[in-house]
Formats: sequence, structure tokens, C-alpha cells
Amino acid sequence: MRIALFTTCLVDAVFPGAAVATVRLLERLGHEVHVPQGQACCGQMHVNTGYAPEAVGIVRNHVRTFAPVLDGEWDAVVAPSGSCVGSVRHQQSVVARRHGDARLAHTAEQVAAHTYELSELLVDVLGVTDVGAWFPRTVTYHPTCHSLRLLRVGDRPTRLLRAVDGLELVDLPDADQCCGFGGTFALKNADTSGAMVADKADAVAASGADVVTAGDWSCLMNIDGALSRAGGRARAVHLAEILASTRERPWRPEQRPAAPTTAAPAGGRA
Repeated sequence: MRIALFTTCLVDAVFPGAAVATVRLLERLGHEVHVPQGQACCGQMHVNTGYAPEAVGIVRNHVRTFAPVLDGEWDAVVAPSGSCVGSVRHQQSVVARRHGDARLAHTAEQVAAHTYELSELLVDVLGVTDVGAWFPRTVTYHPTCHSLRLLRVGDRPTRLLRAVDGLELVDLPDADQCCGFGGTFALKNADTSGAMVADKADAVAASGADVVTAGDWSCLMNIDGALSRAGGRARAVHLAEILASTRERPWRPEQRPAAPTTAAPAGGRA
């Protein structure tokens, strides 16, 4: 297949390893990956904070960038983020229609129908659960809110993880509980967010896992920060990075900075 990669803002700017891993994984499986020029934000941050009119132009850019999937230039669009795919499917056409651009709304819906979160693409479209990965670690999986409740990816990620050679998948206590990130929620409600992510970090520690994984670096960033401040041994690794790892080419994420010696900032127990 010819697959277009939507890198997403956070991955492109802060965690490019997830995009690199997605490309490596899909190419190893025999697919042709394209990274379209001109892509930017999907508009989720603007819509969620009440700037829907300002998001129309952002939606228009996203739709224009990935519209070639409708003409057969690519067979699908994939993103290593359930949150952003959730926005593409559930926000973009609504924003366009509410602000009087029915044509944009229609095209947005068509593009969204060809857009998949990584585990959806692998399991539902490519029909694969064993991707030939090797990752000799004990891993626990956090089902992020958007992937769990908006996309309903279900057990697709865990089916992929169970097929990874050398990986021991352990349950995460209270897995369906939010990590407290929620984009700007973590800024506007810092005390609540800090308490929530402290609970999540405690759950990761209780699982005994070396690694916590998810399909969204936004949530992983929040959890990893709490784990680091608490001095825990577990660390966050994106699902794509685990699936990209093989015996011949093991994935080696960058070392997380050492935990600070100062007290945790206000708003979090971690």
C-alpha cells in the first residue's frame, strides 16, 4: 500500500522518534510511506480551547494536504496519535459546517474516512497483528482517553503487543482512568491534573513494568514526567517504537533526563 503519514504537531516538534518508528515499521512490512509537505496542526487544540473560527483555516490546510488520498495517490493516511485522529474524524467536519463551509466539511469527512490511528491501520486495514517485532521488556499499556472513547480501538494495541517477541505484557491497574493531561486541561486545572497523573504513575509502578506504552505521546509525556519526578524506573515508549524494534535493528529511544533533585512543582504529588 501507499500510505501518507500525518506526523502531528507534538510528534513532529518534540517526539519525532514516533514518526520515524512508524515509517520504519510500515516499510519493513512492505509498504510505501509518504510524508506530505505542508502538513501542520489538525486544529484540535484550537477547537478544544474555544477558538473554533480560527480553526477553520487549519482544518482547510489539513484537508488540502491529505486530499490526494481521495484521488488514489495514497491508499490511506496514518497518524501515531489517537487524539489527532479523533479530531480529524469528530471535529474537522463539524467546525467547517458550523462556519458555513459545507464543501470543506464534506471533503473533511471523506479524508477522515481514509485516516487511521496506527493500531487500526495495522489490524483492520493491513490485517496483521504479528509485525515481527522484538522488544525484551516488561510492558504495560495505557489506553488513552481519545483512543479508548472516541476511536474505540479496543484491544488492537494489546493484540499487537502480545505478538511481540520477548515482550511480557502486564495489566495496568485502573487502566481506563485518565492520566490528567487533556491538552490545556493540564494548564487550566493544574492541581487536578497533577493528582490524576500521580495516580497514573503509582499504577504504572504497581504493575511492575519497565515500560509504559500508549498510542499518544501527549499522554505518555505527562506520565513520563510524573514517573521521572518520582524517581521510578519505568519509562514511556510509544507503541510505534516498540513495534519498530527488531533483533536486527533494536529500537533505542533516547535516554530520559535524570529526575530533578528539587521538589515536584505545585499541583502534583509526583
